[in-house]
Amino acid sequence: MPFTGKSTFSAGTDLPELVDDVGDLIGLISPFETPLLDHLGDPRRVATSTIHEWLENALLPNTDTINQLSFSPDATNATSITVTSGPRFRIGDQVRPELTTGREVLLVTAIAGNVLTLTRRYGGTPGGALANGMKLTILGNAALEGDDRPTTQFSARSRKRNYTQIFTAAVEVSGSMLAARQHGVADEMDYQKSERLRELLRDLENCVINGIAPPTNQQGSSTIRRTMNGIIASISTHQFTPGTGVIPAGGGTGNTLTEIVLNSAIRTVWEQSSARIDTIVASGAQKRKINDFLTNSRIYEAGEIRVTNRVAVYESDFGVCRVLLSRSVPSDTILLLDSSRLSVLPLAGRSFQFKPLAPTGDSSAGMLIGEYTLEMLNENAHALIRGLAI
Repeated sequence: MPFTGKSTFSAGTDLPELVDDVGDLIGLISPFETPLLDHLGDPRRVATSTIHEWLENALLPNTDTINQLSFSPDATNATSITVTSGPRFRIGDQVRPELTTGREVLLVTAIAGNVLTLTRRYGGTPGGALANGMKLTILGNAALEGDDRPTTQFSARSRKRNYTQIFTAAVEVSGSMLAARQHGVADEMDYQKSERLRELLRDLENCVINGIAPPTNQQGSSTIRRTMNGIIASISTHQFTPGTGVIPAGGGTGNTLTEIVLNSAIRTVWEQSSARIDTIVASGAQKRKINDFLTNSRIYEAGEIRVTNRVAVYESDFGVCRVLLSRSVPSDTILLLDSSRLSVLPLAGRSFQFKPLAPTGDSSAGMLIGEYTLEMLNENAHALIRGLAI
């Protein structure tokens, strides 16, 4: 082509051969990651009803507590004590109190309601002072040779439930928009569907963590929307705050998350259930606190110009935990989860899908729809720490 002397800055947009210089990639700044859903993966089954139920059971408990303010003749020599739940014990049980000194073993010789008659310092074990609220561990029962069968004891299965929640998003694109050539988009309808799907997945993770069912008519009605209970709403047994109960104070200013606080919570779950915490889900503020666990052990060589301050896996005596960073977790909270007991289930045939709708005028329309619920087995196998300093 011969040189014409024309230039782009003088010709402006009058030159027919000029086109907009626009890249074919569209930058997306809004957060849409779903780290917990990605970690749990796809479920192996589906829910078959809008009310999803499952069964749970537990072994007979082998611990109890003393429920007595005064002892006769004194706490070191008392042979009759009141406990919280007498039916947990059998005559012939060897019981170990959680003494601060000594390793005394008691033998149960009679039971009347919640009152146990005991042989103190059984087998010559050194004695100690009992106290109200002290934990008692049943080591095992010793039966008499040729004795009749003991009283039958059993644990009842319990039925748990959650409800499915419907997630929807509308898509509508005009005929002109579908026909026009778009920068970075081959098909405007497909692009809108992918964007709305990202939003629905983001909302699903948020509801799996923070969702809560209505107080009444949880199955839903023409005026009440059906919503699922999320992880935080489902945990009732192990809700910890530093400085209260079995969880020590965090140190520093306020209830700071420290390794001692985290380990105490994980240990408590391990002691009271067969679960092993394998997933820690934290907000940005608390994830930085977990990263700070490395501060005192970090070593740099001369000439090192790269600083790494990230904990992806936390390993303790009570389990190896994957540490996830999630925007959905409240800033003052971290979740301690056994991922083997968690599933996010779609209602059969209702996983996220696009449903075309009849057009109204010169447009194409449809909706993305999905219906999901959270199955959380054994809520006492999980824990949360809240009230942490931000």
